[in-house]
Amino acid sequence: MKVIDETSFKETFQYFDKSIVLEIIDLFIAEYPGRIASIKNDIANRNFDGLKFNAHSIKGVIANFFASEPHQYARELENKGATKDGSGLEELVLQLDQSCLQLIEDLKQMKEQFKE
Repeated sequence: MKVIDETSFKETFQYFDKSIVLEIIDLFIAEYPGRIASIKNDIANRNFDGLKFNAHSIKGVIANFFASEPHQYARELENKGATKDGSGLEELVLQLDQSCLQLIEDLKQMKEQFKE
């Protein structure tokens, strides 16, 4: 199941230089392991300020790709960081991770359409 809204993605990026679109996708894919590791570390250490910051950061990047599911998980983590609510963090980060891994697969498929 795709998490990316392909129609919105294509409409938004249709006038961009294809190399820029590919660079945006590649940057997200390359940075993702570090981003999710930071969020997991914040959760493990109950660093709510770090969680708020890192979840906000990944949420902003995800917004570029019109992927509402991982965006929502990131928003929930950001809110939990802001309110210092430690409940359900492990489950939420697992959902975010799984959803982002699907987003990465979707983006890899989208890359093929921008390589022409």
